[in-house]
Amino acid sequence: MAPLRYLTLVWPGMPWLWLRGSLMGLTLAIAFAVSLDIAVVATWIWPGLIELPLVLGLWTATAVIWLVSAVSAASAFPPSIPVGRGAEADALFVKARAAYLARDWVRAETRICELLELAPTDGEAQLLLGTLLRRVGRKPESRQALERLARSDCGAPWRGAIAKELHRLAAGPQGEADDDSVVLPLREESTTAPGRTAAA
Repeated sequence: MAPLRYLTLVWPGMPWLWLRGSLMGLTLAIAFAVSLDIAVVATWIWPGLIELPLVLGLWTATAVIWLVSAVSAASAFPPSIPVGRGAEADALFVKARAAYLARDWVRAETRICELLELAPTDGEAQLLLGTLLRRVGRKPESRQALERLARSDCGAPWRGAIAKELHRLAAGPQGEADDDSVVLPLREESTTAPGRTAAA
């Protein structure tokens, strides 16, 4: 599968669009498609529409766009987003959860951000981050993180928990009233158990 990733170099912007979902990659791919379409139409479909020097300029611009983007993509080929998580990511989650349960919000957020650098599609870590942001009063950031998670595929197993968190955000202070009973001092369990469960 890895060699097939290099086929994305054929179309400008495609490595970032296909492998990373980048908006800039989409913009570059569309710009190349438009310039190529105009050059083809002006050359073979309506040859008299544009004068020959302009047609040559269109083909030159299209070739330059392709060449520059292919060289830059080959030199800084974006890695694909990791799907699974390894032992290092699991260890970071356990540390983040322990810090969250101990109400050490700064350390918990730091660990979660480190984990999301390693495994950006970890829905459980994203949910924990959204919950943490709500608990520390950063409600707009929390809502944004939770809504982004709800729209992504990695949030599918956590739909119920996401809906509950969004309801707590919408409820305001009334939603926070029962929140203290959820966080339990489970530090011993969190450091020994290999399984991962989201802390609400």
